[in-house]
Amino acid sequence: MKRRGIVVVLLLLAGLLIAPAAPAAAGPYCGIRWGSLAKSNGGAFGAGDMFAVRTGRHSCYDRVVIDVEGPFAGYSVGYVDTATATDGTVVQLRGGARLQIDARLSTQADQQGKPYFVYANDGTVADLRDVTGYRTLRQVSWAGSSDGVSRVAVGVRARLPFRAFLLPGPREHVTRLVIDVAHRW
Repeated sequence: MKRRGIVVVLLLLAGLLIAPAAPAAAGPYCGIRWGSLAKSNGGAFGAGDMFAVRTGRHSCYDRVVIDVEGPFAGYSVGYVDTATATDGTVVQLRGGARLQIDARLSTQADQQGKPYFVYANDGTVADLRDVTGYRTLRQVSWAGSSDGVSRVAVGVRARLPFRAFLLPGPREHVTRLVIDVAHRW
């Protein structure tokens, strides 16, 4: 009887040593540690000119890129309850959250204040980019330019982590404002 008790205890100890460890707490999604608070860089108004807005899909995030020719003084990017154009009108956006991008620069525009790169081939004003099929982005819209600030409003699936940063190039005197929005927390 004593021998059977010892065997049972040894088997239990062996089971504890062989059993896999409990999984560690899940790490951040794709290593992303960005958060969802507003980001900004710079202060004074710039003399640069926004000449394109592009988007891209990546495995962990969707991307918005604003191309600027000339000096770029800075930016501010943040979630807002209601996206507004630079003239104060509300910008209706698809998605559960809204990011507002203020770039401290000018934009060459027509007499109605619409930048030349906003027009579709048929001459009507369109969304800046078609983001159909993106995991996070729902809409990228022009929100005006006034007093040295050009604004882009972005509809996002939900309030998700994002980052904003500047990249030089791809050619001389060009800067890119990059905004990445994670697919999930």
